[in-house]
Amino acid sequence: MKEFIQTLKNIWSLKELRDKILFTLGIILVYRFASYISLPAINLAEVGDLLEHYKSQGGNKQGAGLLGLLSSFTGGAFSHASVMALGIMPYISASIIVQLMGMAIPYLQKLQKDGESGRNTLNQITRWLTIGVCLVQAPSYLTSITQLFLPYAQFSSAYYVEPNSIMFWLPSIVILVAGSVFAMWLGEKITDKGIGNGISILIMVGILSRLPEAFVQEMAVQNGKGGMGSIMILIEVLFWMLVVLLAVILSVAVRKIPIQYVSRAQARGGVNRNLMQGARQWIPLKVNAAGVMPIIFAQALMFVPGLLTKVDESNTFLAGFKNVFSWQYNVLFALLIIIFSFFYTAITIPVNQMADDLKRNGGLVPKVRPGKETADYLDDILSKITLPGAIFLSIFAVLPAIVHGSFVQTDAFALFFGGTSLLIMVGVILDTVQQINTYLLNHHYDGLMQSKLSRTTGY
Repeated sequence: MKEFIQTLKNIWSLKELRDKILFTLGIILVYRFASYISLPAINLAEVGDLLEHYKSQGGNKQGAGLLGLLSSFTGGAFSHASVMALGIMPYISASIIVQLMGMAIPYLQKLQKDGESGRNTLNQITRWLTIGVCLVQAPSYLTSITQLFLPYAQFSSAYYVEPNSIMFWLPSIVILVAGSVFAMWLGEKITDKGIGNGISILIMVGILSRLPEAFVQEMAVQNGKGGMGSIMILIEVLFWMLVVLLAVILSVAVRKIPIQYVSRAQARGGVNRNLMQGARQWIPLKVNAAGVMPIIFAQALMFVPGLLTKVDESNTFLAGFKNVFSWQYNVLFALLIIIFSFFYTAITIPVNQMADDLKRNGGLVPKVRPGKETADYLDDILSKITLPGAIFLSIFAVLPAIVHGSFVQTDAFALFFGGTSLLIMVGVILDTVQQINTYLLNHHYDGLMQSKLSRTTGY
């Protein structure tokens, strides 16, 4: 505990780091404030009543798939008709599209290799593509909130303007696009002047903002059962901490591939010889190299099985695909995650390029020939560690459905026991803590160098 307090003092004593953290917190405050500003044509109080009525009809489970994911990423702004309803997700979608297109378009491949200027051009392309994605998602979002709530005649006062008129659609689309661009700008400002990856931090903040409400709801349900409620809450919290620990292990687990570098050195006596220099390094291949992307891809496709219910609405098996806590939904969900884990890992980790870079820089894997054999060796190792990583990732994704009902009572709190939300929170926190430690470490080294210089020079 003393070391933790001392670390906080060290963070606060370093002006540059302190200013970055305060700037980041200020941007987060602005983002959260904007998420509570409703669209001008929407009566926010009535929308809240609409949502409660919809949940009471069972819409919470049916809408907890991709729409629930978007709502959690925006901190509830998506489900509250906020000007930030689209949040940062259009930028994430645009980034994924640019990344995937970079594999097929030579121009984008060239930009990826052009260093700083190429990255700036790619960022500009991603920004413009974000606006294009917003222009597609904004009408879809407005269609969902109008078609979802219009059947309830008792809530007709939820709109200040006729929801099917141009006076509702045009201003709302412009405001939603502007809100998403503003969120993108806030994220980039955090990356430039704050601490951590701004886009990821905004997503994490949106997820964390829903945790207190979910926990309070769970406490209310458990306490309503009698004297065992407090004990169950304690058990749930301890189990949740264990799940977080396992998520951390999954996020940081790597397989180290030893690398030996060969250099030409001059031996004593003026004779040139090829010597193996002893600087051994490692290639860290992550067990879960795909991160949360397989879950996001799988959730984006899980609306397709739900469409099958329209073929035969009386079929109970097909009806299970509309409930994110059903076994039908989660079995298919887990299989898709495993498939996308291999797919995304294969397209994002270029083992051939890694082998070529090693050969060019004089590096080699012990007992493996440089070039194609090294690429095949890396690909074989990557395939072997991706399988257990994909299985564990799928378990994390379906864990909310496993604990729901039998262990955790409320839907909202069960969703924090795994899935995209938990992995994003863990990944962003680990990355931010690592950056803070880097600042502290650099400050410590600077201090040692300055003290040694002062002792040497007397100044």
